[in-house]
Amino acid sequence: MEETKEDDILDPERLVQCPYDKHHRIRARRFPYHLVKCRKSYPQVAEELSTCPFNARHLVPQADLRDHISNCNDKRFIEEEIGKRATHLRQMNSVSTWQAPPCDEDWDTGEYLAHLPSLLIRESQNG
Repeated sequence: MEETKEDDILDPERLVQCPYDKHHRIRARRFPYHLVKCRKSYPQVAEELSTCPFNARHLVPQADLRDHISNCNDKRFIEEEIGKRATHLRQMNSVSTWQAPPCDEDWDTGEYLAHLPSLLIRESQNG
């Protein structure tokens, strides 16, 4: 299982223990590549391990998978993100209470001509 400490969880240089061979300690940035190689080298161990559905780097014994899933930090992160997005969608889909103000204009009556500058009216009359 991957070693994690709160203060260095994002450090790509931290050392992570390989789930296939406890003597392997790999830099976090290389860990996914190492998992692929060790899975091929240790097929018996690979059959006994299950992959966490929230983080493919989490390989745990099959008997411990249910417990791992209920306590996985990545699960909490995903659930929080889903909650944030659901809240955002509810806010976007809320019904607007805005109403258009009443309109007193009637463009068919010709009252709009009174608002045109007198110069335009003179030009149209002259020609």
